[in-house]
Amino acid sequence: MHDYRLVIDGEQVAGEEGRFAVIDPASGSAFAECPAGSLAQLDRAVAAARAAFGAWQAHSHAQRCEALGRIADDIEREADELARLIVREQGKPLALAHAEIGGGVAWTRYAASQQIPVETIERSPTQQIELHHRPVGVVASITPWNWPFMIAVWHLMPALRAGNCVVSKPSSLTPLSTLRLVEIIARHVPRGVINGVTGGHGFGGAITAHPGIDKIVFTGSTATGQRVMQAAAGNLKRLTLELGGNDAAIVLPETPVAAVAEEIFQAAFLNMGQTCAALKRLYVHESQYRELAEALADIARRQVVGDGLEAGVTFGPLQNADQLRLVCELVDDARTQGAEVLCGGARLDRPGFFYPPTIVIGVNDGQRLVDEEQFGPVLPLIAYTDVEDALRRANASSMGLGGSVWGGDEAHAQAIANRLESGVAWVNCHAQIQPNTPFGGCKMSGFGVEFGLQGLLEFTTPQLRFTRSLPAPVAS
Repeated sequence: MHDYRLVIDGEQVAGEEGRFAVIDPASGSAFAECPAGSLAQLDRAVAAARAAFGAWQAHSHAQRCEALGRIADDIEREADELARLIVREQGKPLALAHAEIGGGVAWTRYAASQQIPVETIERSPTQQIELHHRPVGVVASITPWNWPFMIAVWHLMPALRAGNCVVSKPSSLTPLSTLRLVEIIARHVPRGVINGVTGGHGFGGAITAHPGIDKIVFTGSTATGQRVMQAAAGNLKRLTLELGGNDAAIVLPETPVAAVAEEIFQAAFLNMGQTCAALKRLYVHESQYRELAEALADIARRQVVGDGLEAGVTFGPLQNADQLRLVCELVDDARTQGAEVLCGGARLDRPGFFYPPTIVIGVNDGQRLVDEEQFGPVLPLIAYTDVEDALRRANASSMGLGGSVWGGDEAHAQAIANRLESGVAWVNCHAQIQPNTPFGGCKMSGFGVEFGLQGLLEFTTPQLRFTRSLPAPVAS
């Protein structure tokens, strides 16, 4: 069994608060132990990052990019081990775990290729004005349990590329793949540039309030994001918050059902529905409501549910017991209000946190399954008669991460998508992300963006450089 350790100031160390169990969601039993760090170790990690910052920010852009390239090479070499570890701690099928690692490699290589521009605002014989972007300082990354490796890459690589030092704190439910990622990064950067810590209750709060941290990048629930924001006020930390989403999709009348059903299913049930930008509410015109619902149910019934390490499995468990409990509550609540469950709809009678892909019809706005983010393998379909009414209901949510419009008339679909109140508006697709395209939410889904140039600049602070030329000396 691998001896997982914290990484502080270039050293792998045991946690001073002992160890805690990490649960395999396919069995519901512990399969490994993770070190539990102390608040004193957190202080040492922050101090190490602070001490390393001066030298790391002085490294050239080329040196930092070269380090990221070597990190990507190591991730690629160790991909199979890392993917299997993700399956054990998170639950997703092995093929999807490999895709998570592959995505991490791609995002790392993209960060290594990025340039930080210098904008010339004015250049004249008497003065030169340029806008530069300098690293923020010490960045804290707090990541969730749904895509533990990939989201850590999204946080860490642009922060390092920009010249910051980092303290990484993964979810205590899925800490191991992130600790392994930190180990890999530490091979290629000076000591103290990257630090990985884990801890028990209150550890995240200590990070968000820590006076030695200059910026926090957080992915997680809206409620926790609000607490992060409050705690960060002490020293006015910079924040990037990617929070909850209850993404709506509108299927326009006369959309070819056979052409969109598979894409809609995958967008809704990606990672067993445990994806912030997954499709979570589907508004379908009444003329095609039953047809699309049955098509989605047929796809759901074809999924092979099981342990992600078993051959042929396409659908794994939920990651934890609390999320399973919430999904059960939401479906049971919809059922008591007259909803029809076309497939799934009950926890599987086996060890682990298994819930099959579930299609629910006969629901409406105002019911928990529609109004709340289920973050699990359940898709409610809501019938509508008027597109304007569907758009109004899609926008009625307090969240605004993503949204989509589906239809054969692309111009009409784009016109509707332009009116979605969301950080991303997709047309005939959903939950599509790329390293070169900015991604972020609005309303209660957070602020700031990740990916692309805009995402990289989130890890910098602008500095205006204003140079005025001295007059030439007067000849004597």
